[in-house]
Amino acid sequence: MAKRKRLAPAQLEVPAGLETKAFKDGWAGVRRSTPPIADVASQAASQAAFEEVAGVLETARREGRLVQALPIAAIEVDHLVRDRLVLADEDMEALTQSLAARGQQTPVEVVALAEGRYGLISGWRRIEALRRLGQSDVLAMIRAPETASDAYVAMIEENEIRAGLSFYERARLAAEAVRIGVYRNAGAAVAALFVNAPAPKRSKILKFVVLHRVLDSALRFPAAIPEKLGLALASAIEADAPMGNRLRDALRKTPASDATEERARLERALKKGAAPAPRKSVDPIEIAPGVMLEQKQGRMVLRGRGVDDALATDLRAWFAARSGNSDQEAEK
Repeated sequence: MAKRKRLAPAQLEVPAGLETKAFKDGWAGVRRSTPPIADVASQAASQAAFEEVAGVLETARREGRLVQALPIAAIEVDHLVRDRLVLADEDMEALTQSLAARGQQTPVEVVALAEGRYGLISGWRRIEALRRLGQSDVLAMIRAPETASDAYVAMIEENEIRAGLSFYERARLAAEAVRIGVYRNAGAAVAALFVNAPAPKRSKILKFVVLHRVLDSALRFPAAIPEKLGLALASAIEADAPMGNRLRDALRKTPASDATEERARLERALKKGAAPAPRKSVDPIEIAPGVMLEQKQGRMVLRGRGVDDALATDLRAWFAARSGNSDQEAEK
């Protein structure tokens, strides 16, 4: 029997453009001159997906929805007039412990400034706590508020939700926003900054604006003034302006050592009350020959040689007629 001759596998030359995935996977020895259609489609899809993700990220960054790690040293915490005057020790200790145990869960809000700097909108307490922990970076969202008013509203809303401000702190912020020209007056500032607050609350904040305007430079612990005391003081000052001056001078002369002492002194001043206002009067005028009328607050006085029994009788008759009584009743 003749031996069969072994045949070597044929070396196929694949025409250009007819390659398939099967050739790619199973014909390693075949040289291809152009990419397969599947590869081209895959590359196009990958590029499109990459561009879509990049676009989404850019939009999120532009709209302030992208969380980024920023150097704390690059953030200017005094970019806005801060609404919070003091950091309560117990609150800061709790926040610091939470950040140490769980890390930063909520980003702060900043606005981009020039040369890689950022202005803080909200998150002052978190930044202070991270500094105490020795952290160099903070998670942040870069916002783009259209106006300064929008930035202040964002700061207030966050603090109102996370840790309520005192009435004095609210009033101080409104007054400072007016001072730097963000709003034209205190009423407009309170209405815009606390737009979500009910009307009675906004009215109370305006009362505390009076307190801030008169006593701010003399108070050492204004954020500790209770609502009821602050409203009473503001009303007393509105009724008697010199009281505000006297109280301010007294506070400056002997500053309180702590919030409790300052509050007690304010309460004593309120109980003492305002000095009685001088009675308004006008110069006497002659209303009839020999009859002078002197009018004071709550009374009128007739003087002169013309004030006699006949005038008194006429006046009684006039008043009786004015009140609807008869002449006979007037004679009695």
